[in-house]
Amino acid sequence: MKCASQEIRVGLVQIGENFSGQYYLPYSVGLLHAYAQRHLTNYNDYHFLPPLYKGMPMEEIVLYFKDVNIIFFSVYMWNFNFSLEIAKKIKLNNPDCCIVFGGPQIPDTPKALERLLRRYPFIDIGCYGEGEIPFVQILENFQEKAWFKVSSIGYIKPDNSFARNDSADRISDLNQIPSPYLGGIFEPLMKANPEESWAAMWESNRGCPFSCSYCAWGKDSKRTIYKYDMERLFGELDWFSNNKIEFIFCCDANFGLFKKRDMEIVDKAVENKKKFGYPKAFSVQSTKNATRTIFELQKRLNSVGLQKGVNLALQSVNKQTLRSINRSNISSEKFQDLQKMFTDAGIATFTDMILGLPDESYHTFIDGVSNVIKGGQHNRIQFINLSILENTEMATPEYIEKFGLISRECKMVSHHTSISTDNDIPETQVLVIGTQAMPMQDWVKTRVFCWMISLLHFNKLLQILFVILNKTCSLSYKQLIEWFLICDKEYPIISKIVSLFNEKALSIQSGETEFIPSREWLNIYWPADEFIFIKLCGENNLLKFYEEAKRVIFQNLQKSNISMPESLLNNAVNLNLELIKQPFITENKKIELNYNILECYQGALLGEDIPLKEGSFHYEIIRSQDKWNSWFDWCKEVVWFGTKKGDYLYSFLKK
Repeated sequence: MKCASQEIRVGLVQIGENFSGQYYLPYSVGLLHAYAQRHLTNYNDYHFLPPLYKGMPMEEIVLYFKDVNIIFFSVYMWNFNFSLEIAKKIKLNNPDCCIVFGGPQIPDTPKALERLLRRYPFIDIGCYGEGEIPFVQILENFQEKAWFKVSSIGYIKPDNSFARNDSADRISDLNQIPSPYLGGIFEPLMKANPEESWAAMWESNRGCPFSCSYCAWGKDSKRTIYKYDMERLFGELDWFSNNKIEFIFCCDANFGLFKKRDMEIVDKAVENKKKFGYPKAFSVQSTKNATRTIFELQKRLNSVGLQKGVNLALQSVNKQTLRSINRSNISSEKFQDLQKMFTDAGIATFTDMILGLPDESYHTFIDGVSNVIKGGQHNRIQFINLSILENTEMATPEYIEKFGLISRECKMVSHHTSISTDNDIPETQVLVIGTQAMPMQDWVKTRVFCWMISLLHFNKLLQILFVILNKTCSLSYKQLIEWFLICDKEYPIISKIVSLFNEKALSIQSGETEFIPSREWLNIYWPADEFIFIKLCGENNLLKFYEEAKRVIFQNLQKSNISMPESLLNNAVNLNLELIKQPFITENKKIELNYNILECYQGALLGEDIPLKEGSFHYEIIRSQDKWNSWFDWCKEVVWFGTKKGDYLYSFLKK
């Protein structure tokens, strides 16, 4: 037995990413601390240090934890390697310190869990699954090291054999877990870091009713959904507002699944935004099938600017792929109806599609992309590289062999995050870079196609022209993009773009990061299409690009024996150029067109069929309202913040 005066010092680590100077409060370890505060026997015998929430020099971290008795790490892909290095250094400096790793990165199968502990012998305990109950049990059995009494853990015993204890039951009454926000858990941390700008992760429930093979949410018992009570949730929303938390990321897997309840949550967030000005953004992941509910929820959030864009996720539209990943999408008809509802309401949407899913070929994927655009998604398709996650069906050897998944451990960063100086230890993720249906060379081809359609259509460089060509010449978006992928040295700007995209795709296959670091442009990581968009504008190559684009279209129309008036082609290309938002421009511009291109274009975005007419049409491009006096502001506000809204074009008035 320990002496009553012997205090157990507890360290908590949840390393987060820097999002342009903003960090998330360490919610996962905050929940553990809050749960222990209520349920731990003799809580006053423990001293919890404020959690480590970001990277910093290793010697400072080791010094900070030099006297801890036990330290808990919450780990996932984005902080796993750095957490390992911290744990290793702490163990060297303080061999008696007990190191516990938990979180989604810890495997729950015996073989994988033992392999982890053997590989990293400085980890004393690996905790899988929900963490609150084993957290308290570990602390209560710490003095005697009676780990056999602890649920949901694996460990190496003194005789060097491996033990994996049975998992704890999930906490069905989530109100047993006190709120770390309302319980004052983060107050010492915030007081010690007054210069920090905080964001918050938040959950109103836990669990997911679906069973997608690439996701751990719907696995086994996690498919049952448990909820926090509304009084707690409303109190937390008030806490966010009172503490001026700008951004809230709601971790619910299917927001909108509980219509009445989720409407009340949204109404509370909207009320607080109006009353206090905070939060400034409230990001949710909508459930798949409740179309009218999704629309009503998102409409209310957008009414006060709490959402930058609405995600209408599909992942794939190939029926065989959907069967292989155990996913059931809304029908294409319902998707188009929902898309039109948002478009008519003036609410921007974007659609997720995952590259590299089983049974998805180059042709099925790009045909699907083309059809999604044809169905009304002109704002943004967010192309996601498939990552194999721990504790998913997709991570099993049987699944990998069945679909011929080829993977590579790649350096991992998130888009638009700062180029870190906190540490030089790269994080990694396991990306699928080829499959039986999409060999590695086809994966590169598909990845390049995705970047090119993002650049030309969703970044709006040629969207007006593409919409007109689709309407007047019945050219598919797939065909239009492919014209730009076979450009030779006759088109130096475009061929250089294609080469860069190819090189970037191949570098991913060799283990490099998905994004392009640029210290010149905001010192952040950019998606490849956005990086090229910035370079075209910033290096004064936009006009040359449009001259080349015009020749690409004209020559391919001729090869295809498709007739299009040259004046219409010139009008569409020049109009697209004039409408692209640029810095240092402050005066409106009047233009005259030979066709009602803008009416046809806007009609297509709204799902309306407006005939193309020849004549004299006068417009004024409104540039005086949107002004940027530096490339820095333009990059941040137009290219970065405008991504999900597709906000790249000036507005205009018909004269």
